[in-house]
Amino acid sequence: MATLPSERRAFAHKINRTVASEVRKQVSREYGSPQLSKKRAGAHQPVPLTEVVEPVDYEEYVSSHPPGAEPGPLRQLLEFPSDDLELLLQERECTTIEPPVPEEDSLDPRVRDALGVYTDDWLIIQRKYQRYSTTQTPHNSERQREKQKGLVKQTFELDEAGIDRQDEQDDSKRHSVSLDDTPRGSWASSIFDLKNSTPDALLPSVLERTAAEDMDRRNAENRQQCRHADLLGLYPVPDEDEAVERCAIPEVPKEHSGQRIMVKCLALKFEIEIEPIFGSLALYDVREKKKISEDFHFDLNSDQMKSLLRPHSPHVAISTLARSTIFSITYPAPDIFLVIKLEKVLQQGDIGECCEPYMVMKESDSTKHKEKLEKLRAQAEQMCTRLGRYRMPFAWTAIHLLNIVSSVGGLDRSDSDSDTGINQRFERMSVGEDMCNFTNFRPATLTVTNFFKQEGDRLSDEDLYKFLADMRRPSSVLRRLRPLKIDISPAPEAPHYCLSPELLHVKPYPDPRVRPTKEVLEFPARYVYTPHTTYRNLLYVYPQSVNFSSRQGSVRNIAVKVQFMAGEDPSQAMPVIFGKSSCAEFYEEAYTPVIYHNKSPEFYEEVKMKIPANLTDNHHLLFTFYHISCQPKQNTPLETPVGYTWIPLMQHGRLRTGSFSLPVSVEKPPPSYSVQLPGMKWVDNHKGVFNVEVKAASSVHTQDPHLDKFFTLVYVLEEYSFPYRLKDVIITEANVEAELKASMAALKGALLDTCVRFLHQLMSKLILLIVHPPVIAGQIVNLGRAAFEAMALLVNQIHKNLEGNQDHHGRNNLLSSYIHYCFHLPTTEPLPPPCVPLPSSVGAASYDLPIQYATLSRATARPSSLLLSRSKSLSNSNPDLASTPATPDEEVQRIIGSKLLHEELALQWVVSTSTVREASLQQAWFFFQLMVKSMSHHLFLSSRLDLPRRQRFPDRFVDDIAALVCAISADIASRYHKDVELVERLNSSLAFFLNDLLSLMDRGFVFNLIRSYYKQVRAQTQNSAFSCHVQDQGVVSMFELSVPFRQQHFLSEMLLHPQVRSHIAQLYLPLIPIVMETLPQLHDFTDTSPQRVRHASALVDDSDPDNGTISQSVAMAIAGSPLPHSKAHPFTLPSVAGRQCSALSAECSRTLLVCFLWVWKNADAGLLERWVSDLSVPQINRLLDLLHLCLSCFEYKKALQRINSLTFKKSQDMKARLEEAILGTIGARQEMVRRCRGTTDRSPYGGQENVRWRKNVTHWRQNADRVDKTKAEVEQESVVDGNLATEAALIALDTLEIITVVMSELKESVLGGVLRVLLHSMAGNQSALFLQHCFSTQRALVYKFPEMLFEEDTELCADLCLRLLRHCSSSVSSVRSHASASLYLLMRQNFEIGNNFARVKMQVTMSLSSLVGTSTKFNEEHLRRSLKTILTYAEDDLELRDSPFPEQVQDLVFNLHMILTDTVKMKEHQQDPEMLIDLMYRIAKGYQNSPDLRLTWLQNMAGKHSERGNHAEAAHCLVHSAALVAEYLNMLEDCRYLPIGCVSFQSISSNVLEESAVSDDILSPEEEGICSGKYFSESGLVGLLEQAAASFNMAAMYEAINEVYKILCPIHEANRDFKKLASVHGKLQDNFLILSKLRMFGTYFRVGFYGCRFGDLDEQEFVYKEPSITKLAEISHRLEVRFCSAVYVSVTQAYLQITYVEPFFDTYELKERITYFDKNYNLRTFMYCTPFTLDGRAHGDLHEQYKRKTILTTSHAFPYIKTRINVIHKEEIILMPMEVAIEDMQKKTQELAFATHQDPADSKMLQMVLQGCVGTTVNQGPLEVAQVFLSEIPEDPKLFRHHNKLRLCFKDLTKRCEDALRKNKSLIGPDQKEYHRELERNYTKLREALFPLINRKIPQLYRQLNSLSRSSFRRVEC
Repeated sequence: MATLPSERRAFAHKINRTVASEVRKQVSREYGSPQLSKKRAGAHQPVPLTEVVEPVDYEEYVSSHPPGAEPGPLRQLLEFPSDDLELLLQERECTTIEPPVPEEDSLDPRVRDALGVYTDDWLIIQRKYQRYSTTQTPHNSERQREKQKGLVKQTFELDEAGIDRQDEQDDSKRHSVSLDDTPRGSWASSIFDLKNSTPDALLPSVLERTAAEDMDRRNAENRQQCRHADLLGLYPVPDEDEAVERCAIPEVPKEHSGQRIMVKCLALKFEIEIEPIFGSLALYDVREKKKISEDFHFDLNSDQMKSLLRPHSPHVAISTLARSTIFSITYPAPDIFLVIKLEKVLQQGDIGECCEPYMVMKESDSTKHKEKLEKLRAQAEQMCTRLGRYRMPFAWTAIHLLNIVSSVGGLDRSDSDSDTGINQRFERMSVGEDMCNFTNFRPATLTVTNFFKQEGDRLSDEDLYKFLADMRRPSSVLRRLRPLKIDISPAPEAPHYCLSPELLHVKPYPDPRVRPTKEVLEFPARYVYTPHTTYRNLLYVYPQSVNFSSRQGSVRNIAVKVQFMAGEDPSQAMPVIFGKSSCAEFYEEAYTPVIYHNKSPEFYEEVKMKIPANLTDNHHLLFTFYHISCQPKQNTPLETPVGYTWIPLMQHGRLRTGSFSLPVSVEKPPPSYSVQLPGMKWVDNHKGVFNVEVKAASSVHTQDPHLDKFFTLVYVLEEYSFPYRLKDVIITEANVEAELKASMAALKGALLDTCVRFLHQLMSKLILLIVHPPVIAGQIVNLGRAAFEAMALLVNQIHKNLEGNQDHHGRNNLLSSYIHYCFHLPTTEPLPPPCVPLPSSVGAASYDLPIQYATLSRATARPSSLLLSRSKSLSNSNPDLASTPATPDEEVQRIIGSKLLHEELALQWVVSTSTVREASLQQAWFFFQLMVKSMSHHLFLSSRLDLPRRQRFPDRFVDDIAALVCAISADIASRYHKDVELVERLNSSLAFFLNDLLSLMDRGFVFNLIRSYYKQVRAQTQNSAFSCHVQDQGVVSMFELSVPFRQQHFLSEMLLHPQVRSHIAQLYLPLIPIVMETLPQLHDFTDTSPQRVRHASALVDDSDPDNGTISQSVAMAIAGSPLPHSKAHPFTLPSVAGRQCSALSAECSRTLLVCFLWVWKNADAGLLERWVSDLSVPQINRLLDLLHLCLSCFEYKKALQRINSLTFKKSQDMKARLEEAILGTIGARQEMVRRCRGTTDRSPYGGQENVRWRKNVTHWRQNADRVDKTKAEVEQESVVDGNLATEAALIALDTLEIITVVMSELKESVLGGVLRVLLHSMAGNQSALFLQHCFSTQRALVYKFPEMLFEEDTELCADLCLRLLRHCSSSVSSVRSHASASLYLLMRQNFEIGNNFARVKMQVTMSLSSLVGTSTKFNEEHLRRSLKTILTYAEDDLELRDSPFPEQVQDLVFNLHMILTDTVKMKEHQQDPEMLIDLMYRIAKGYQNSPDLRLTWLQNMAGKHSERGNHAEAAHCLVHSAALVAEYLNMLEDCRYLPIGCVSFQSISSNVLEESAVSDDILSPEEEGICSGKYFSESGLVGLLEQAAASFNMAAMYEAINEVYKILCPIHEANRDFKKLASVHGKLQDNFLILSKLRMFGTYFRVGFYGCRFGDLDEQEFVYKEPSITKLAEISHRLEVRFCSAVYVSVTQAYLQITYVEPFFDTYELKERITYFDKNYNLRTFMYCTPFTLDGRAHGDLHEQYKRKTILTTSHAFPYIKTRINVIHKEEIILMPMEVAIEDMQKKTQELAFATHQDPADSKMLQMVLQGCVGTTVNQGPLEVAQVFLSEIPEDPKLFRHHNKLRLCFKDLTKRCEDALRKNKSLIGPDQKEYHRELERNYTKLREALFPLINRKIPQLYRQLNSLSRSSFRRVEC
């Protein structure tokens, strides 16, 4: 069409010609102008990004601009290849040597159509150049690796092996010091060590004075050296399965095949060989109760045995000699058995009698049974001669396949021919189906010895299932059977010498004379959804049982003869029955085995037949029943017919299959027996006495009533065979249209499995009805609408039920492969495609479908022409037909040929309504692809490819396409908040469709369609509460980017000219502000990022009205990557007010950021500078934050970390696939997206259930991603990742330089942000190359803006010092050189500003303290070299040599070196936590006059304690820190609500007083650099106290929390911070409520060190605090292991004395220490007891047992900031034997009182304590104590009082015993009454024995008291 006519449909006037590429060009022009984003003056105003400009007329523009008009590398972007489309005829691959076609010449229409579908070549229409894009050729890892060859390995400290640590020092250097009092070391030794060390290489330009401009220029030039030009070449390729533009070519349709196993029958030999034995194999699934394969028959008889049957089988086909077979298993299950059945020639006698010789006789006993064996052989020979054609059941066995796969079950797996018989085990195992993998297991040779005798009355499959399921063996076992050997293994991919189930030779088949292997047809346990692709027409007949019990006469040995009859004459039996083993290939008849003397036998026979191609009503199955005479008798025939019955195979055009219960005729049927005659005699009065099942495995006959009716009506129309009887309906011309429409509507009721199996035929017929409507009675019947509806519902039904067989766009693979390979437009005559030369072997006939249309008729009853005078129906899609045809047939042909599928589809889709429209929307991709292929094929067939694009398709069709796109765009816009799943699929389908149209139609028209879509979606979303402008722009770019580029996103960088790359970057400049706006949504790649949060919160700014967010779909569309898992609605963009930032996934964010970096790297630098200059400060900060995120995103990781993350990713992927297997109608990925969005609406076509198991439609796909990579692959990945991290960081550095240059006159806040990003880059794992450039930039920045560090933010200076020091300890020498230079220049610039560098000095010292206290990878040797380098710089700096600067540098360096010396010692004791803490304690104490550093070390100690779980000590470290801060805050200003210093903390711990500050004349907080840390503030104090409270909480010391909050609450009250006050009081309430719960605090031990081996620790004593419930053995083992290590090796001996100690309190203290907490807090005195006797023994008799109490006092109270404290005082108290006895009795009394009054009562504890008190036989019990000490009055008057006190103790004890007995009596049950009486008797005896002892008074004691007077007291006093 040359122009668009004015009479186009109404909606066409609304389509404006605008496309997204113009927006990009417009924006790039704006960015390319000198006035970057300023308004232009004049008429032309820039179009906003959210508006779509009018597109150019593409066809007109291209035709008017010849190629030579615009030379240059950009020209290739504009050209669209004219030969893009090509048509290929691909020969269909045939797996067999002979084509699988029927033998007949004339074919039934049904068979003819099936053959057409199964034999036509594939018709493929493809784009020749699409293979260059990622649409079909993914940018895979192989291509990426090819590009990455030759990369330089970057040097990362992370990968560098650490330099050898300092060798173990001599013993003299190894001794431990007393850490509290030893001085820190000498300056002299420190200077000596440092001056003897070697510095790193000096940078020549560091001390030179250079202009800032020259410095910037030199740095920029250095940065551009050795850069990697291809950034995206370093980026991992997108996942092929997830790429949004990926449209993989579907797999070629092929016949279904499950997991294949090969079974080889090796040997079957009996102990006695007297007759031939025949075997068969088949698979059975017990769980499904189904036979899942046909039978395989094998013959392992010797030639001698075979010769007995030679008269019955004179001709043996080689196909029947197979001894190996291949089984296919689609659904592996744990209950699958391989069942082996044996048969023998029929003989007289039942099965048991026939089996007896095999059970009792052996070949070895031939002398014994010689005559009997000869007799048996003679009988067998006679039977074979007479009854050789008949069989009888013999034996069976089964093999559990799971035992083979899982290598269990006691099977013999040897490959030798050992005769060792191993009984097979049949345990049922509880295993999942995932274990049943038959594709990969170890081949097994099985020796089966247990065969079970067949039982004549239990031969049916139902009985077999019971045997297999219950594993009950029949009573008799053939014990004399020699081994049957079979081999089971996975089948090879392409086995040689294999026959198909139809006995066709499967390729490869080198020699037809070799014994073949047979493929056995599978009968899957459940439905298999795979279309037929080859011709197969097999029939299986299963006679099941017959009941002749009521029939008169001799009817016992019954055999059923089965025949396939072509007519009623006996001569019409067809040779279509497959032979079994060692026989002919086909037979006319088959016999069932005979059960001896059984009138009602059951059968297990399977009769396999091939169905003729032309089935008529005359074809039937004939069953003849014979009585077989086993014993030869005179005048008795061998077989006597006793009954007949039959089954007609065709009825109303359908093949009859299923189960039948048939009556049996007694008499031979008359000639016309198909019509039952009234006079026929029937067995049992015409009842069904014969049960038989008929199954078909056919790719011709559907066996579904709905499909059969549809196909039959279509064939009736094609043959015009009216009238036709279809069941009860006579089909005539009058009702055929209604019946056909009804049959199409009824297709939705057909079984889905059948619809899928006949999908290709069904689709072809529906398409044929659309394209070629039939002519009935002279009128064209338009069936397009009905066919479209049937097609839409069928496609949707397939999608709903086969979710597991879809790609990531939701396209069903079966339907996709049908369109790609099978579909082609029906043509009426051969028409070769123009411009495509076809090989002569293919020929043009490939386009000719062998379909007879309505002009052709069957030769029987139809005139040759049609009368069309009555009416004429024109095509809806092309009404412009010639009005006067020449002849009626010509008119019909023209009308029929006028319909084109794509036109009809478009029209029917546009006018469709209700469920049909919904179904077509659900699967829009199918109809889009069908239309595209139809359009393409039509262009080839009609030679229209050479026409201008506007003339290729009629205007009507163009209008229909526009209407269709308009309607679908409206659906997308209106449904996006209702049905997210549908909209995602619909949007993707529309994108691919429009992309395809760009190759076929007027491209300007397609641009208008895109613009129409854009405006509709945007208009709809603007009406709602959301803003979608950015997202819509991205959606358009999804499919439009390929128009100017012709390649996809990643390939454009690789294939295009470098000059083009800059233009592309310019075109994508709008991406930079888009990503900046998306910043709050991006994944945060930093672990802890307070800056990240701060920046992100600052981004939502009122001064930035264009602020908006984009959804993940847009982000990934821009990035050219897959549509990710979004947590937010993909079409939702909230407004700025109250915006909720929805997080993008890490993968999505990373891809978006790499695109951002690519644009920034390749865009023109001058252009970027101009753009940055127009940015506001908030926008600059946002850009800086984006760079901060880029650095974190692309930070380098070690290889191990990469493997771990990959493993995690794949595990997540497997989880998603598992979800996909069990979820409902939508896939797991989509379901996850839906759940994350919080939506609950489901598609109208979705299922109602949320989760379901649908194993029948689960299609598992193996994970192709490898986690177990080789070392070389991991190393190469490491190289690539290192280069990517380096290049990304250098791009960020380039950006920072641009910002610094452009914004130099602006606020310092921007420069601070630049420095923060620089510091962040230094903190990460960066390469040595980047760090060199980074330090150069940092030096230039500090040189140009020194006030930023030295007059403004202290934190920046502190962070910079920390980063520089960390890199000064790097293992890479070049990094150390640059870091040392930067640190030296930092000191020098600070000095030049204020004549000293106090700030840098303090920050460096604090940073080093922090570094050595927290970093585990710190290397002091490397740092020592860096310090020497700094010292060298100071010595070589000529300008400042005469100033005090070099001396100050030297002092600082020496002080740092002292810290390092302590660090060495700390590392020596890294495994000794007590020693390590002591060292840190000593360092902190050394900084008593430097509060900042002491605070740092106290916090380091708190961190170490927290790591070890010592929360109480960590809390005290924080309390000390807070007290230190409070002390200096009090010196600074007097604030009434702040603590007045350490005294305020005394209630928490008495140890805090050591934090008291020294006098003001020595140290003042006003001095620069002193108390400058962030903690020396009110907020810092609050933070420390809150941390302390948290640690006390973890230590369960809730009472201490109260004391902390007493200090904290006044601060909150003064600040009116009621929210925090509420929180504090809430926490206090919670803590007070749980005070009553049982708590366990520390356990204490005294540890003494004795021996010079311990160095200065010798003869030192400490009290160790250990975790609660620590046993003495535990701490002994721990200390023994630690102190017996190599560190303390010496020839001298050493001893550790470890004693358990308890807190000790004086009597006055106990009055105040009431609670459990009081008795375990602020502890300084401890006690332990030591028993002894005067003669040196530890224990003796009662009268000689002494006790020593040792009381220890520590220097500080527990808990403290350490877990071990020195003992500073020791006191001993010695108790005499009687005093020891008094303590023991008091202790027993207390235990008894506690047990008596315990709540709840514990009877066992009470009885145990009571027994120890009242038991008279207890060794050293109360009675013995009383007898020793109370039996006599002591001679020494000093003991009188002790004697009396002991007597009172016993009185108290007896009273407590009485109370305990009373309590025990109330607790015991009836079973303990006797025990209680025994306790009472013992108590009585004890009381009687004690009575005289405790009631005796000491007269001397009382006499002395009575004689004393006041005067005598005075005398004594004198």
